[in-house]
Amino acid sequence: MTNSMNHYHILSRLLLYPEPELIAHLPQLDAALAAMPEQHALMYPLLRPLLAHLESSSLIDLQQQYVATFDRNPSHSLHLFEHIHGESRDRGQAMVDLMEEYKRHGLQMVGDDLPDFVPLFLEFLAQLDETASAPLLGDAVHVLAHIGRKLTVNGSPYAPVFTLLERLSPVTAEMLAEPPVRDMDEALETFGPGADGVEPLLRQAPGGVHPVHFHPQPRRAA
Repeated sequence: MTNSMNHYHILSRLLLYPEPELIAHLPQLDAALAAMPEQHALMYPLLRPLLAHLESSSLIDLQQQYVATFDRNPSHSLHLFEHIHGESRDRGQAMVDLMEEYKRHGLQMVGDDLPDFVPLFLEFLAQLDETASAPLLGDAVHVLAHIGRKLTVNGSPYAPVFTLLERLSPVTAEMLAEPPVRDMDEALETFGPGADGVEPLLRQAPGGVHPVHFHPQPRRAA
């Protein structure tokens, strides 16, 4: 981690699974937040309670809390499209489109994370200039704010990260409808794997690359 981290880098790291490396670098994250330019001065007071929580809790407690918060509670999922499409086939096409958007901007995915994983998406925004990142945040903010509201209701220390993303967005977040209820088993039963064994959520649909949309576009007044 370096002093050149921008605000998306910091937010991405704070949403990662707590590992010893993250805990060891908390002082650097704290210093980077304190040194944010004036337009991001609200970040430090909003995120300081989360930093304090990470600093004061044992690693095992942090890891257990993280799993209980994000992995075992679907309403807090850190996968953006899960809140829109559930496990429907549409989610697979949305992820393919997002991967193509990453590639178009020169970001090559590594590791096992799905493309709609919030820390990965924020890391992607960190690679872009403001003119490119702002519209993407504005499109995703409806989902991010939805996650943040759920976390706030449950008193999670991670909620301020999503509050901050909502404040950084160039558009106002709209309420999100609940996603369709369909799990992977039902999807496999309905659509079946392809001849190559690929599950339906990850299959490339015909028609080439599609625009990435995290939420229906807001209606504009005539």
